[in-house]
Amino acid sequence: MFSKLKEKLKSWTQNLVKKEIAEAEEKKEDSHIEPISHEVKEKEKELEKLQKDVETKKEILEKKKEKEDSKTIRVGRDLGGHLEEPPKKIIIKTEEPEETKSMFQKVKEKITFAKIKISDDEFQVYSDELEELLLENNVALEVTEKIIKKLKEKIVGKELLRKEIEFEIQDAFKEIIREILMDPINVPEQIKSKKEKPFIILFCGVNGTGKTTSIAKIAELLKKQGISSVLAAADTFRAASIEQLKHHGEKLNIHVIAHEYGHDPASVAFDAVLYAKKHKLDAVLIDTAGRMYTEKNLMKEIEKVAKVSKPDLKIFIGESITGNDAIEQAKTFNYSINIDGIILTKSDIDEKGGTALSVGYVTKKPILFLGTGQDYGSIEIFDKEKFIERLGL
Repeated sequence: MFSKLKEKLKSWTQNLVKKEIAEAEEKKEDSHIEPISHEVKEKEKELEKLQKDVETKKEILEKKKEKEDSKTIRVGRDLGGHLEEPPKKIIIKTEEPEETKSMFQKVKEKITFAKIKISDDEFQVYSDELEELLLENNVALEVTEKIIKKLKEKIVGKELLRKEIEFEIQDAFKEIIREILMDPINVPEQIKSKKEKPFIILFCGVNGTGKTTSIAKIAELLKKQGISSVLAAADTFRAASIEQLKHHGEKLNIHVIAHEYGHDPASVAFDAVLYAKKHKLDAVLIDTAGRMYTEKNLMKEIEKVAKVSKPDLKIFIGESITGNDAIEQAKTFNYSINIDGIILTKSDIDEKGGTALSVGYVTKKPILFLGTGQDYGSIEIFDKEKFIERLGL
């Protein structure tokens, strides 16, 4: 998702290293970092010469020893004696002079462990490009500014190893994302832990986001965990909305409470709660009418549904691919009914990832689930580490 960002990060760190080395070459006397490439060549020549000297001395000693062994054998034969066993070959071990070893280590340290400090000016150049890339990936402006500010705090003025600078900045970026994203609520566990059943969940969002299908997916997920539920068709305005929810109910073998079109949606929710209590069901899932977040009268109506049904959990459903529009929708619903969590649909075709990163931060509410297809099983509990992995950082 953030492939361009990763490429830009790599390019930036490579340019930083090249610039630092070039400056060191130009300012040999004033720079704290000695010119690496020149010193390496010189030290390598010195090391090679010393190694040749050691090898030469070793060869001389071995030849001398061989002559002594041959002489001993001849003397033994001349005296009519014999040797019980041939003389053992003496292996002469030679160690590199300590001076040579330390020189090599010194050169290696300059190559491997040299450090770089990123200045404010250098970061500013990168941050302008970073801001543009984040915005292009549907990251909200306030989240973009937060990321850049945090990244600056983590890397500017800090000594970073040259060989690890790219990974250091990458890790810092990942850590910022972990801080921005909230940990999800475990919905099945919350339902099971509530003593007085049913557990009531109200779903909201605009038309066309896959809201009704997502409700069916949640019902199936809960059913697999042994949690019984009833569906409330409180969307009494959109044509075919009741039939759609009933169709899902029949396929899943889950009862649906519905009234006629045009009836008060709050009364549908109320009846669904009574049905759940009577039949000792664990949960009530309320489908509300999809409405534009700019329509104030309709937003007041969903406030009424929430007031009557008194939900334990209010979940906003939006599309990952709509970017900043989904963020604005979530903000408005949060203002009206104080949502508790978020489901993002079509995340399997979202190539940017910025909506998921932004919507939770803007509302200060966790992402609970990601919709990944049309099948009932195509929904997954949100996982921060999996999300970061998908970003490609």
